[in-house]
Amino acid sequence: MGVTKQLSNDLKTKIVHHHGLGEGYRKLSQRFKLSVSTVRNILRKWKTTGSVQVKARSGRPRKSSDRQKRRMARTVRVNPQTSTKDLQHHLAADGVTVHRSTIRCTLHKEMLYARVMQRKPFLRPQHKQSRLRYAQAHLDKPASFWNKVLWTDETKIELFGHNKGCYAWRKKNTAFQEKHLLPTVKYGGGSIMLWGCVASAGTGNLVKVEGRMDSTQYQQILETNVQESVTKLKLRRGWIFQQDNDPKHCSKSTKAFMQRNKYNVLEWPSQSPDLNIIENLWCELKRAVHARKPSNLNELEMFCKEEWSKIPSTTIQTLIGTYRKHLEAVISAKGGSTKY
Repeated sequence: MGVTKQLSNDLKTKIVHHHGLGEGYRKLSQRFKLSVSTVRNILRKWKTTGSVQVKARSGRPRKSSDRQKRRMARTVRVNPQTSTKDLQHHLAADGVTVHRSTIRCTLHKEMLYARVMQRKPFLRPQHKQSRLRYAQAHLDKPASFWNKVLWTDETKIELFGHNKGCYAWRKKNTAFQEKHLLPTVKYGGGSIMLWGCVASAGTGNLVKVEGRMDSTQYQQILETNVQESVTKLKLRRGWIFQQDNDPKHCSKSTKAFMQRNKYNVLEWPSQSPDLNIIENLWCELKRAVHARKPSNLNELEMFCKEEWSKIPSTTIQTLIGTYRKHLEAVISAKGGSTKY
């Protein structure tokens, strides 16, 4: 701000100097690329006051001191969940009464903005170390390695759950018109649990989990769907099986099942959904399914399978192609949470 004022004053001084050498308004306007009226006003001020400096203007005195502003910024940096109401109370204790909007403006000048906190898995030190080791070990793996991976995961899809937080444009006093309402039913209308798999060639099988899945049912799903998906996706010998570290995935009986069937299992760090590309596909699936507005659980399952089959292989290949960025982000965060 100070630099801009200094340059402006220098320019005004030059205009006065050249005017003293005999240059008229129009010539000065062309020389300095300013309007004639601007040049005229500058010279009028100089002739009237003998100066081109802008005088300091009086204004409403600040309520909070610079020290208090620094303390507010320091408080929210140390504890980001501090509310403007809390800061208002802190200032009131010092005898300063300000509106919360004033506090927000003060923090905005410090480039601090209130934003919704992102939900991420809780990471213990051992989780961060495991994630960091995984990222470092796989950072330079070639595309041919990731093209051999069969990515798997489970997700829950609620019948009406995806509608939470929707907005609608409406006029005043029309909130209860039917087109402005979201339908709700007791207990959310129910939900289904799905297991699915994908590889670079496309989507594999997507199956509904019956009841609560335990190790036995998980093994049955694998036995029925994995080899069929491997064949469908044309994964060659040496393909790699990916799964997270859910207890039913890591139980003794499941490990024994995988050994019998000669699964080459990718070592996976716990608490790492951001490293599983299938998580991105679940979001796309839920968006597409709920756009079709299923009315019951049978429709929900049917729509899920139809939309799953429509996901193009190019989408999956793009996710695999950018996987290195996921690993780099984990390394940059020293094993901590990433934006993915």
